[in-house]
Amino acid sequence: MTPTGRTGAARTGPGPVTPTGRTGAARTAPGPTTPTGSDVNEVEPGEFEPSGRFGVPGRPLRRNSFLVGFTGALGVLLAYAVFLGVRNAAGILVLVVIALFLAVGLHPAVVRLQRWGLPHGLAVAVVTLTVVLLIVGGLLALVPPVVTQSGQFVQQLPGYVEDLRRNPTVNDLVVRYDVMERVRSAANADTVGRALGGVLGGAQLIFGTIFRVLTVLVLTIYFLAYFDRLRDLGYALVPRSRRERVRLIGDEILTRVGAYMVGALAIAVLAGASTFVFAVVVGLPYPFALAVVVAVTDLIPQIGATLGAVVVTLVGLATDLPVGIACLVFFVVYQQVENYLIYPKIMRRAVSVNEVAALLAALLGVSLLGVVGALIAIPTVAALQLILREVVLPRQDSR
Repeated sequence: MTPTGRTGAARTGPGPVTPTGRTGAARTAPGPTTPTGSDVNEVEPGEFEPSGRFGVPGRPLRRNSFLVGFTGALGVLLAYAVFLGVRNAAGILVLVVIALFLAVGLHPAVVRLQRWGLPHGLAVAVVTLTVVLLIVGGLLALVPPVVTQSGQFVQQLPGYVEDLRRNPTVNDLVVRYDVMERVRSAANADTVGRALGGVLGGAQLIFGTIFRVLTVLVLTIYFLAYFDRLRDLGYALVPRSRRERVRLIGDEILTRVGAYMVGALAIAVLAGASTFVFAVVVGLPYPFALAVVVAVTDLIPQIGATLGAVVVTLVGLATDLPVGIACLVFFVVYQQVENYLIYPKIMRRAVSVNEVAALLAALLGVSLLGVVGALIAIPTVAALQLILREVVLPRQDSR
């Protein structure tokens, strides 16, 4: 009798014995089989499924005091290495976070183009090309007037101070603290050059900015192209029993982040356009540059609109007192309209965040990551609020 317990010629040549313990055919019923031999090349596993070609995992190592201590020491070293890596790569990590948020905000546009019949790659290319054209068009429209008007502003800054000296109180302060000499020295081209670090410092600033913009653009393209795969990989790391719930909550968070970014950009563009029209009507100098300043600062939650209003009001006061008062009145009225009419309709339906939590998040974001932290503060709070309401609080109530 052969070692397999089968009668007849169970084996005619060398090779592994099928451990079935059955007579006749080894298997007669359909069922999953392990791909062996040539089947390995024919049966391909899923993207996040084990292939089974690298053996079966062995038993866990037995615990002892030496193994526990050695593992703990390795964990401490690994944690310290991660800390050093994060600290040294903080600049790149900030760019990655910006690219991720841009990809999340642009992904709905890719999905919409796919629904219209475009392939995924072509949809990503169309969205990317549109963003690049908008950036290039914005730079072409922004850089020349900003450079020209900024130079004119620096040249006329002493004249603005002279106009303010007509007021006796202001003139006394100007004479006491020697403001005129300070303004002339600050407006000097040599002083500005030294502030920028000379020619090398200015070149480093320019090329560093270009490098960061290109890095964010390339990362955004990659994240858009592999968005679905990255999302599925993140969900695959969750245990199967909780995967469906995590998927639903994660998709809702991504939807809210994208809606917040689109809404924030729409509100900022509206604020900039309104400021440009107002500046042209009242005759403010540098209307386009002031509109860009208001649009950029309006992206900062809670405090950004006030910063832009202060800048424009100061320019208005330096131009003429009635013009400055008109700027103050305009921004007070516009901010009330934005806070109570525009913002609720555009933002609060998509991202419902407590006002106190939004203010604290904006302040913490600014202190940690600067302007970038302020931009991602509100969607981060919205995500944490959703997790708190749907996961943490129900678990606490069930205890």
